[in-house]
Amino acid sequence: MVDSLENNPPHQVVIVGGGFGGLYAAKALAKTNVKVTLIDKRNFHLFQPLLYQVATGTLSPADISSPLRSVLSKSKNTKVLLGEVNDIDPEAQQVILDDKVVPYDTLIVATGAKHSYFGKDNWEEFAPGLKTVEDAIEMRRRIFTAFEAAEQETDLEKRRALLTFVVVGGGPTGVELAGAIAELAYQTLKEDFRDIDTGEAKVLLLEGMDRILPPFAPELSQVAAASLEKLGVVVQTKTLVTNIENDVVTLKQGDEVKEIASKTILWAAGVKASAMGKVLTERTGAECDRAGRVIVESDLSIQGYDNIFVVGDLANFSHQNGKPLPGVAPVAKQEGEYVATLIQKRLQGHTLPQFNYIDRGSMAMIGQNSAVVDLGFIKLKGFFAWLAWLVIHIYFLIEFDNKLVVMIQWAWNYITRNRGARLITGQEVSLEKRTVNSSSHYQTTEKRLPVNV
Repeated sequence: MVDSLENNPPHQVVIVGGGFGGLYAAKALAKTNVKVTLIDKRNFHLFQPLLYQVATGTLSPADISSPLRSVLSKSKNTKVLLGEVNDIDPEAQQVILDDKVVPYDTLIVATGAKHSYFGKDNWEEFAPGLKTVEDAIEMRRRIFTAFEAAEQETDLEKRRALLTFVVVGGGPTGVELAGAIAELAYQTLKEDFRDIDTGEAKVLLLEGMDRILPPFAPELSQVAAASLEKLGVVVQTKTLVTNIENDVVTLKQGDEVKEIASKTILWAAGVKASAMGKVLTERTGAECDRAGRVIVESDLSIQGYDNIFVVGDLANFSHQNGKPLPGVAPVAKQEGEYVATLIQKRLQGHTLPQFNYIDRGSMAMIGQNSAVVDLGFIKLKGFFAWLAWLVIHIYFLIEFDNKLVVMIQWAWNYITRNRGARLITGQEVSLEKRTVNSSSHYQTTEKRLPVNV
């Protein structure tokens, strides 16, 4: 329970997670009469909406990452701890790390989500998702290694598999990935190889529903599909993935079953809550939904614990229209700011109405000069939507140097149609030692390299 500051020492707010929800809560609590401790297992905030550009060589990881200590350096009431929270004790009001215990008066849990394979976790080996810097670097490695291996492959069938790129999931991440890979193959790399024609690459975007970008207005979904097809992407809707194994994707389209050989399969089809959802359930009795998200009260607290809040992708907030809010950055940002304001109001003996998300719109990049934007009061497509996408993403980057670097990089890419971050890192692959077994699964000789590039 939150009590008045007049009768207590400074109120201790502990925030677990430095993503959008946690970071914006900490920023909103700056210069207040509370003590804030932000705990994250990474020392940086990651701007996830631009991860796909790291995966496709447009940007480097540092371009979209901001050190948490730097971001919060002027918040003198805030301490940043590098560590991973393994457990909580709601009765003793403590969070438990590997080597220490941190007490709290109010706890904000904002640990986000990770990609979900809907119970088929063995697919992850063959189809990486996109949630972390390491995920993006692994995707980038697979994409550019596929072109390099195709350059040296003389068997036409194996070369075709190397030049086939399959993106599973037709939401914004899948659409943006597919469009970026198509631009790579058909524009950026077309003059870079001597023994292959990168224009022969095949980029497939698979979506189980009847249209891509399901949350968008149907007319914008149609525009996005047409724009992708113009880029060269093969868009297949009403398509279910039934198996991914040994570089083969098995699809079901109606009653028809197909197999597609592809060395590069990328997953953008689903998410599930972080492990903290299970911890909160076990320790507080909170309910979780099928994706592991914690079902929260109308003020984002947990039932029975009005000093424990869950925000961002880990929270299932269904009090606005009966449906959970989407797992997007604006939701997490607004939830973090709301909880920070609520804490201050409670300490003053006041309260707030329930949280109300203000949806300012959705957007997805298709390719250069092409995007779709739905702002509610207006729908944009093509060049002006692309321009709006650029401006809004620059605006929401956390630090000024990130804004400047990304803006310059995008301008240079626009002029030259080149991508300067086309590095193969993470796992060094010896192309000469590649072998292929009877199931066409490529075996590689690997050596670990640093991933902090």
